[in-house]
Amino acid sequence: MNAIPHYDVVILGTGPAGLQAAIHASRKKVSVLVLGKENKSSMYHAHIENFCCIFNVPGDEILSTGRKQAASFGAEFSEADVLSIQQHAEGFELETEDGARIETHALIIATGTQRNRLGVKGEKEFLGKGVSYCVDCDGNFYRGEDVAVIGNESAAVDGALAMTEIARKVHLICDRLDVSDALQKRLESSSIAIHQGATVKAIEGDQAVKSVQLQDGPTIPVGGVFIELGAKGLIQLATRLGIMLDDEMRYIQTDKHQATNIPGIYAAGDVCGPPWQIAKAVGEGCVAGINAATFAKKKKT
Repeated sequence: MNAIPHYDVVILGTGPAGLQAAIHASRKKVSVLVLGKENKSSMYHAHIENFCCIFNVPGDEILSTGRKQAASFGAEFSEADVLSIQQHAEGFELETEDGARIETHALIIATGTQRNRLGVKGEKEFLGKGVSYCVDCDGNFYRGEDVAVIGNESAAVDGALAMTEIARKVHLICDRLDVSDALQKRLESSSIAIHQGATVKAIEGDQAVKSVQLQDGPTIPVGGVFIELGAKGLIQLATRLGIMLDDEMRYIQTDKHQATNIPGIYAAGDVCGPPWQIAKAVGEGCVAGINAATFAKKKKT
């Protein structure tokens, strides 16, 4: 049986916080793996003009340079999304969308924030009354019911698969699938009703959700709607690990070392709250990278 690959520090996120963390952690002579898709960073399509010493430079160019810097110090990169994280005595074990498992002493969460909303009628009105943005948080409320999961990436597919153990019937609604081959095979071999090429027109109900109406398509009777846009996000991962969030359950709480309440887990950037600025993300990434590397070295000895 193949051994599970181990890294001293694993970083979730390839934005400015994640890359800065990778640069500083790697310079501390520990093994570093960075997970995430570069073009998913909110900075990728931006032009930066308010960061010291950089003026009107495309965001993708800055990210590319940061990636090269981190790699020059030994950091490795993978675009696979993380589906789950388990804590054990020696650290943490991560499972990615392609079925790989990775072990690490220290973890840095720098995934940014999920600001995506579906933007359809009924979404705001039924929030908490059948509409949820987190399968892991709210899935058990819909035991034995028909539900819909909306999204085309790993968060939606993994959420839909999880709901097959809870709900009576699961519908996955997506314009197109954008997941690994391994995750797509799991989806296709499941009992999930896949509505590919479909978009949602409205979420309908009275006191609670009753159905989802598709554009140029049928109305699907459901009691719950999970909007899972993008990769596996902050709330889902944090909920499973017991990471302390703010009162509104939106941002990770950290101390001045960017450490969370879970030893070995650090956070940096937008996941820690506003302001949404590259300067803040880079500074927090620096602190998180140094302290995570120091933690990993102590754990090794």
